[in-house]
Amino acid sequence: MTDNTVNTPAKKAPGLLRSSVLVGSMTMTSRVLGLLRDVVVAAFVGATANADAFFVAFKIPNFLRRLFAEGAFSQAFIPVLADYKADGSRVAVKALIDRVSGVLGGSLLLITAISMLAAPMITMIFAPGFVSQPEKFELTAAMIRITFPYLLLISMTGFCGAILNSYGRFAVPAFTPVFLNLSLIFAALVAAPWFEVPVFALAWGVLFRRSHPVIVSVLYRLELVPRPRWDTKDAGVRRILKLMVPALFGVSVGQINLLLDTVLASFLPTGSVSWLYYSDRLAELPLGIFGIAIATVILPNLSAHRAAARESHFSGTLDWAVRWVLLIGVPSALALVLLAQPILITLFQYGKLTSNDVSMSALSLQAYSLGLVAFMLVKVLAPGFYARKDTATPVKIGIIAMVANMFMNVLLAVPLMYLWNVGHLGLALATSLAAILNAGLLLRGLLRNGIYQFQPGWVSYLWRLLFACACMVAAILWLVPEHGTWLGWHWQRRVGELLLLCTVGVIVYFAALGLLGTRMSHLRAPATF
Repeated sequence: MTDNTVNTPAKKAPGLLRSSVLVGSMTMTSRVLGLLRDVVVAAFVGATANADAFFVAFKIPNFLRRLFAEGAFSQAFIPVLADYKADGSRVAVKALIDRVSGVLGGSLLLITAISMLAAPMITMIFAPGFVSQPEKFELTAAMIRITFPYLLLISMTGFCGAILNSYGRFAVPAFTPVFLNLSLIFAALVAAPWFEVPVFALAWGVLFRRSHPVIVSVLYRLELVPRPRWDTKDAGVRRILKLMVPALFGVSVGQINLLLDTVLASFLPTGSVSWLYYSDRLAELPLGIFGIAIATVILPNLSAHRAAARESHFSGTLDWAVRWVLLIGVPSALALVLLAQPILITLFQYGKLTSNDVSMSALSLQAYSLGLVAFMLVKVLAPGFYARKDTATPVKIGIIAMVANMFMNVLLAVPLMYLWNVGHLGLALATSLAAILNAGLLLRGLLRNGIYQFQPGWVSYLWRLLFACACMVAAILWLVPEHGTWLGWHWQRRVGELLLLCTVGVIVYFAALGLLGTRMSHLRAPATF
């Protein structure tokens, strides 16, 4: 990191770094509550057959939510909205919002209704291994009927959040996941005893989360509250659909691969779906707090730079995002590999979750951690294409990554299952390797087409980053107790020791960066829209 890093003066609009910190802090609040939610759920259902059934019923609409609320829809909608804003007609912007809300809402309503009616078929598609276990199969189908309307509600909330993001209002959309976490915690701790089959309380908790009134109130102040109108012939709607259809695949390859893991895990021993869920949730903590925060902030900025033909700012924004991803992602991945078992013991080994469940989850967490940086890079590199309305390239790359993931699933999961009964480890490894391939091909495409150019100072940046990471790893290995020691401690001691390790690791890491002359000014964000 040198003073030659892009330092274009920012405008009066909130800067990228400030916006990213805001989104990250809101997301961190949500993720911390999400961890608390998972702690409660793990103690409530453990890694049992009922847990596997719920996680499948939750993952399917949640996967589609990430397409419609966070992924492909936002990647297609925000660049088009940026063009309408650049034209300066507020009436045209409002008309676009009304028609998009009508088409999106109507389509999702139809998808939701069909999915509820076809719940057994959906279970067969996404958890075919459950067919041989009738009780688990029927339980999953019943919960899918309850959880699927969540897709409609959260996707429309995501649509409203995308509008706010385009106007630089990032805090409220980033905070909305808090409501789902609170709802599930309430369901497990309070509502469950009222159900004959307690796990159904979690399914109803997914459905009854509420956040839309908060977002609508902000939209009301901006005079942008959608009034849905079905109009598929509208030019703006057609542009969004044209961009969205391929983006449905291209931007969500990582999630598709995780869903494929669930499909294959349904054939593995009971608990495999749950082991992958708990480990994936922890791996997503830094991804959600920082990776998605940066991706959320840079897409509107990239779209605005592209609309105004500010190519140097476009490239500078991408470079800034990549540097910050590495700055946070690399040490986070290393820490998760080193502390996988202590983290899982501290957070989850209570109630119905056993020590074997923790050991199995630790293996898949370490495997997912190997691809953490790649997952984060995909989130910030893909917008480099979508902001330019290029959906074809990420789709081609996504197809390559998904095919590679399917091949590696068989290559890794099958032998690991038969040799050591850890087939879920192979699934996690394959997902990480596919993410690395995906990120690498996206980066190569941006560089080859001249869309992204490395800014000065990369050699110094990487040297300082590696030195700081090495110092952090040495400190953690020196201080971390043996795994057996953690099991003998009560939860307060576990939490205290884990916080101490994390605090020391963070201090050592940033102290090492500072020792080599790194300053926050070296990572100053480029100009915003």
